Amino acid sequence: MRQVTFHEDARAELAEASHYYEDRVPGLGQALIDDVENGVREILEHPNACERVSKSLRRKLLNRFPYGLIYTVETNHIRIMAIAHQKRRPEYWRYRLA
Repeated sequence: MRQVTFHEDARAELAEASHYYEDRVPGLGQALIDDVENGVREILEHPNACERVSKSLRRKLLNRFPYGLIYTVETNHIRIMAIAHQKRRPEYWRYRLA
């Protein structure tokens, strides 16, 4: 079974977004985290099923929130490179590939 790792900036994006939603409506921040966890489970089950955004990257859109999980599929693991809002600065996370 593959393991999932998160780029440190992706972890920060999730923390920031969950705090933002939690401040607006109690419980909504946890709902975002749950949506991300469900997305990660789906990626683990079918890692190559999501939309390709480049030669090595794919994007899994979340079900409830306007975010996408940008990830790479490696032999032994899946690396989440970004938790990217779909309406903000497209491809701002590209620098993380270096």
